[in-house]
Amino acid sequence: MKRATRATALALMCLGASLGAGLLAMPARADIAVALAGPLSGSASIYGRQARSGAEAAVADINARGGLLGQRLVLTVADDACDERQAVTVANTLVAQKVAVVIGPVCSGAAIAASTVYAQAGIPMISPTATAPALTERGLRNVFRVCGRDDQQGEVAAALIADRFKDRKIAIVHDRQPYGQGLAEDVKRRLNAAGIKETLFTAAAGEEEQAALVSSLKADGVQVLYYGGYDQELGLIARQMAEQRFHPQIIGADGIQPQTFWNIAGNAAEGTLFTFPPDPQINPAAKPVVEAMKAKNLRTEGFTLFAYAAVQAYAQAVGKAGSTKPDDVVKALHANPLETVIGTLSFDDKGDVTKPGYVVWAWKDGKKVQLDR
Repeated sequence: MKRATRATALALMCLGASLGAGLLAMPARADIAVALAGPLSGSASIYGRQARSGAEAAVADINARGGLLGQRLVLTVADDACDERQAVTVANTLVAQKVAVVIGPVCSGAAIAASTVYAQAGIPMISPTATAPALTERGLRNVFRVCGRDDQQGEVAAALIADRFKDRKIAIVHDRQPYGQGLAEDVKRRLNAAGIKETLFTAAAGEEEQAALVSSLKADGVQVLYYGGYDQELGLIARQMAEQRFHPQIIGADGIQPQTFWNIAGNAAEGTLFTFPPDPQINPAAKPVVEAMKAKNLRTEGFTLFAYAAVQAYAQAVGKAGSTKPDDVVKALHANPLETVIGTLSFDDKGDVTKPGYVVWAWKDGKKVQLDR
């Protein structure tokens, strides 16, 4: 084993600090059950895989330093397939297993449905990805998210459209799911308030064949398509628009950041704009984690680091509380700023981060490029 350089040693020290107080370098005496709930199957599985990778890396890093309060974290991964009913079933199972914290659920609809179960059990729930405002609008003190909300990224998207495309024919399409429909309705509301009226507001078919929708958009002369939903369906829409030689400006949200969007749409995705938080991979606090994960051939894009940060937030709250009791952890999450790989996080009374941020990204040559820095 090569001797570490001073820079490497400092980086490792920073990594240890970022994992939070209470991570003691001593043999683990017991286990703390941590659960990740998200889609490992189905069309949204890419988000589940990103979250799983981040959570596993964070748990491994904490355990490598001796655990949390001298205890070893044990991660359970549960597949809810981004389905509301399955998410409730998963939640009841995890409650019965007496998990200490749930990282997730990943999808907004699943998170909203499952959160009631976790609230009744008093288990802290920290979602790395669920953005629907309704998740944190119901007074559930145990529910948190480390990402922003759809009404925050909707604000950025509406401002983008109003600034660059207000004189174009605009269509707003969604996938009927809480995440996508909520986004579409928020963008519509903001544009209408600014005096901009869309040409069409409708739902996608939810199937592979989108020819009827594309034909309708083309017949209406749509020049800008805002889409609320996920990567696979919009990828199919973009590809079928190209097949009809129809090329409106496409604008989406964080649901189209996975590489699968480009893989499905191909060159039809070129120039697509979308909202997403500033790239956490370039955050100095994330550098040791990113380098360590990449050294293991693990990807760190998308929501991977958000899941890592959710585990960090729990770990630091336990450290600050000096306890793994759910009530103590929830109080510590609400009361303390937490240092994570995606930046310093503070939660408001609802469980939302107090300083969320969304910027505009673009798909160019098969890669995601952050336009606002």
